[in-house]
Order: sequence, then C-alpha cells, then structure tokens
Amino acid sequence: MAARSTKADDPLAPVTLAVGQEELLLDRAVQQVVAAARASDPDTDVRDLAPGELQPGTLAELTSPSLFAERKVVVVRQAQDLGADTVKDVRAYLAAPAEEITLVLLHAGGAKGKGLLDAARKAGAREVACPKMTKPADRLAFVRGEFRAAGRSATPGACQALVDAIGSDLRELASACAQLAADVEGAIDEEVVGRYYTGRAEASSFTVADRAVEGRTAEALEALRWALATGVAPVLVTSALAQGVRSIGKLASAPSGMRPGDLARELGMPPWKIDRVRQQMRGWSAEGVAVALRAVADADAAVKGGGYDPGYALEKAVVAIAGAARSR
Repeated sequence: MAARSTKADDPLAPVTLAVGQEELLLDRAVQQVVAAARASDPDTDVRDLAPGELQPGTLAELTSPSLFAERKVVVVRQAQDLGADTVKDVRAYLAAPAEEITLVLLHAGGAKGKGLLDAARKAGAREVACPKMTKPADRLAFVRGEFRAAGRSATPGACQALVDAIGSDLRELASACAQLAADVEGAIDEEVVGRYYTGRAEASSFTVADRAVEGRTAEALEALRWALATGVAPVLVTSALAQGVRSIGKLASAPSGMRPGDLARELGMPPWKIDRVRQQMRGWSAEGVAVALRAVADADAAVKGGGYDPGYALEKAVVAIAGAARSR
C-alpha cells in the first residue's frame, strides 16, 4: 500500500475492508468512515456503489485526482460479486491508493471473491469484522456493547430479557437499546425491559421455555400461543425448550461445592444464568429431565416435517415438560 501511514482503528485509512454478512454492522462500518471523512471535510463526496455499478475503469475514474483536491469516500458493496476485470482494477488500486480518498470494500467473507479479500488484507487494509450473529451469546454481547457505547449500564437480566423479547434482528435490538438509553433514567433492569417490551417478551420462545421448566403449564401455553400468533418460528421454540431442559440437566449433574465462577466455566453459562436455572430446577428429578428431553425431541421432529400440526406438537411438549418439572 502507499506510504500513507494508517492505524488499525483509523476510519480514514486508505482502504477499509468490512467483512461479514451482518447488514447492520456493515452499514455501521460505512457510516463510521463517512462520518470521519465529513468531520475532516464537510464537503466530502460519497459514492456508494453496488457491484453492477463498478465496471472496468470506473474505479480509476472515481479516484482520479481532482482540481479541487476534494476528499472522497468510495464504497463498494458485495465486493465478492465483482467481475474479474473490475477485480483487477481494485487490486491495482490497492497497490497505490490515492490521497484524500478512502475506499471501503464490503465483502461477505466466504470463498467467493476470496482473491480480492486476500489482496486487500495483504495490502494492509484496515479490517472491520461484521459477522452474522447466530448465537444468543453473541447477541447478548452486542446488547451489552450497545449500552456501553451509549454510556449506560444495564443489568445482566435486563440484557437477557431484551434479547429474549426482541429476538435475532440486530437492527431491532440496537433500536431497543437506543430507546431505553434515551428514555430511562437510572438503572436499566429486567423490570424496565418488561415494561417497554412486555407484549414481545411474552411472545418470546425463551419465555415459553422458562415457564415450562418452572412447571407453570397455563402460563407456558399462553406464551406459546401468543408466540406462534405473532410469528415466532416453531423451530425456535423447540430450540429454546431444548436449551432450557438441558440447562436443568447440566446444573443438576454438576459436582457439588464448586465455586460460582468455576461452575460457570464448567457449564459454559454466565453466573446470572446459573442463578436462574438453580431456581428453575426445584422439583426436577433425573427421570423428569429424561422425559422432558424425549418430549423436546418428539416436538422437534414434528415441527421439522414429521407432524401435521407444529402448534399441537409444541403444546404437547410444553405440557410434558411442565409436568416433568413437578416430578419430584
């Protein structure tokens, strides 16, 4: 890359490479660069291009010296889909990026277009990770980070309740965090989240699971029916039920006398969740866990095509799990 020095965290680096498939994070990577450029020069010209808009020769035209030496940000989305000739242009540019221009490449990160990805990394591009957040733990960490970025603190229970209520949509999670940070004075706790998102929280697959493993049959069925009515996928409910029952089994079989921190590491759960599961496991027996796991397996097979009525299969599982919770 050119002699212009950069830092890994400098949004005005000659080239920024945003890698991943999480749209919110990709958009934020672009916004960060644009904001930094316009803070340096309010008249910064921003060109945001889809792959089809970047033809051979287009990049050279966009990055050619200007009579007015204006700052420019050139954003190339879905860079993995660029044609071979255009990739050659981009690779040539990476070897000698222009002054006062920041190139932002958005790349999905897979095998497609990997040559361009490797070339940008070899050239020393600033890289921003934008992975798809498929795991609940990742979304939980994202929520914590949103509150920290807003200068606010939220209890672990509040963060978990928000993830349970909103689900996997990162944009909605970010919006909810921003709303709570702006509206709520003082501590952001589980009660506050429930007050703002009670309707959605009741529709959460994890709420269904929590009520079932606590033996609260009527409440679990009510939450299940509301969840399905509001569009929660049946497979998410079976996943939450399985996670709830397995957590009971893992904690029940853990060695006694372990310190909370050691126990958390051993079971792969945060300490606050261990406290919640410990409260939920009252009334459970080893036989009850086995019955509940069989019920979850039957429901999972049914909602994945083995049954004609996923809702009925889930109701059967919820009743069985809640009954098993009172088996001792």
